[in-house]
Amino acid sequence: MNKNVKSKGYFGLIGLVAAITLGVLILIIGFILVRGIPNISLEFLTDSPRMMGKEGGIFPVIIGTLYVTLVSIIIATPIGVAAAIYFSEYAKKGKLINIIRFFTEVLAGIPSVIFGLFGFAFFVVFLGMGWSVISGGLTLSMMILPTLIRSTEESLKTVPVSYREGSLALGATKWETVKKVVLPCCKSGVLTGLILGIGRAIGETAAVMLTVGGSLKLPVSVFDSTRTMAVHLYTLASEGLSDEKTYATAALLIIIVLIINTLANYISGKLAKE
Repeated sequence: MNKNVKSKGYFGLIGLVAAITLGVLILIIGFILVRGIPNISLEFLTDSPRMMGKEGGIFPVIIGTLYVTLVSIIIATPIGVAAAIYFSEYAKKGKLINIIRFFTEVLAGIPSVIFGLFGFAFFVVFLGMGWSVISGGLTLSMMILPTLIRSTEESLKTVPVSYREGSLALGATKWETVKKVVLPCCKSGVLTGLILGIGRAIGETAAVMLTVGGSLKLPVSVFDSTRTMAVHLYTLASEGLSDEKTYATAALLIIIVLIINTLANYISGKLAKE
């Protein structure tokens, strides 16, 4: 068979698989949005839940979701970026580093319910933080750390070695080179890791249920219990409280994720052009 024919065949197969994947994604998102958007109203967005969510809105749930996600990102970002810089710029190759990398990869594959169980035992019970935003934020930060570390490290590796050598040759220290030369060149990669981390934090259910709790009250401090949209959606769907509220919550969750991703991609594009 001609090589060009084979190449076209493989290209067509890959295109078919990509089209099927995109079609399934559009079908899922479209189904949720069509069923959910008509049930989203101003009252739904601004009112508090009543009767366990069967009536009313989800304003405290929206705030709780953003609150927990923000706390997790604030905690995970400096740790993840610092770890990536150490692995990429300072660590010498050896068994110890390989072991650390291995366990970092293992951490990324641990089921979320295990993180939730650890967070409940350590943060909620042992440290006495109780079901709260801070307990959930600390647990989620551990979950998104591997993604943030890997994304940042891969981005650091794309910076040409000549940039580092030129900076060092001009008399800059190692840290000055990293801070003023390397990091500015990979801001978009760090932001990509944050996007992935935010996506996982917003959509997490099991770990949040075990650490944040399920209060429907508006959280005032990080030590208050709250309920995220993913947990609220699970509760509504599993207990059959209201199909309208279930699809409306799901649609709103998708819209929020799409907005965050769109803004992050826009900012990432702007940073890449600088």
